[in-house]
Amino acid sequence: MQEKLNVVPFVSVDHMMKLVLTTGVERFVTELAAYIEEDFRRWQSFDKIPRVASHSAGGVIELMPTSDGETYSFKYVNGHPKNTRSGRQTVTAFGLLADVGNGYPVLLTEMTILTALRTAATSAVAAKYLAPKGARTVAMIGNGAQSEFQAIAFKAILGVDKLRLYDIEPAATARCQKNLAGMGFEILACSSSQEAVEGADIITTITADKQNATVLTDNMVGPGVHINAVGGDCPGKTELHRDILLRSNIFVEYSPQTRIEGEIQQLDRDHPVSELWQVIAGKAAVRSKERQITLFDSVGFAIEDFSAMRYVRDRLEETGLYEQFDLIADPDEPRDLFGMILRAAKTKPVTAKVEAS
Repeated sequence: MQEKLNVVPFVSVDHMMKLVLTTGVERFVTELAAYIEEDFRRWQSFDKIPRVASHSAGGVIELMPTSDGETYSFKYVNGHPKNTRSGRQTVTAFGLLADVGNGYPVLLTEMTILTALRTAATSAVAAKYLAPKGARTVAMIGNGAQSEFQAIAFKAILGVDKLRLYDIEPAATARCQKNLAGMGFEILACSSSQEAVEGADIITTITADKQNATVLTDNMVGPGVHINAVGGDCPGKTELHRDILLRSNIFVEYSPQTRIEGEIQQLDRDHPVSELWQVIAGKAAVRSKERQITLFDSVGFAIEDFSAMRYVRDRLEETGLYEQFDLIADPDEPRDLFGMILRAAKTKPVTAKVEAS
């Protein structure tokens, strides 16, 4: 890409969809997972803070920043479970990468689609290390917008080919089943969460309601299972019964954030957990015994977004799927910003719009 000081590569929703389709969803999520795993291996080189959240009765708006000292990133993301009633997405997002050396943005991108892909890729990376060997069957409780991405990521990275689906809205399960048809899965639509977990190696919970729910009860979880808990991701929003946590070896992304937002908000602040990067780097054990339950308490963290944007930026040169966005003022003389406005008036006359009274 030719670098111009006043423009930033911008990846629109249309460009992102074309990037996913031309790459292939399985290849995209596999390559994205490799970027996430690479950045988790250098976890200690990143700035880390819990995301900055503004909560309301209807949902939450968050900023998720991080930096590795060379590149800075942030993501704007919301979570409003009731949005679907008015035809809106529960989660929407956009993100930015910037050069730490000069502070200039180097990428602006949609992240509603990209967040779905990076969340699924992170789940699959975690399961690669935490799930029982040879895991082939996933129970998916909650068949909303994230469900197909999760299924494809598990297939691409772990070889999962059996899905047991359940949602309180049968139409959501039917949609998920239809979207995944012909992709190499054996799919069973279940009538209850209890039926869904029977025989599953991995249980994924990914519901959207902003409440302390009990999607999984203790008696539903057998020994040796891996739980991928994705839906509990803000204060007052959980999916698992507390007794399941007490039986599990728990893994998180960034513990100061997860203790506020994740399933472990139900536990004492000193309850032991391991961070996923420690497992990937060989610094933490997964199971003390074969029949140990493992739990990935996933709330999403800024380094995953950093990885996702880094991957997209690396693909721009070969794909050309971006446009130049006039975002940064670039006066001829850096200190003459006002003069830039005056010169623009001479070259581009402005006609004020006057409203009729």
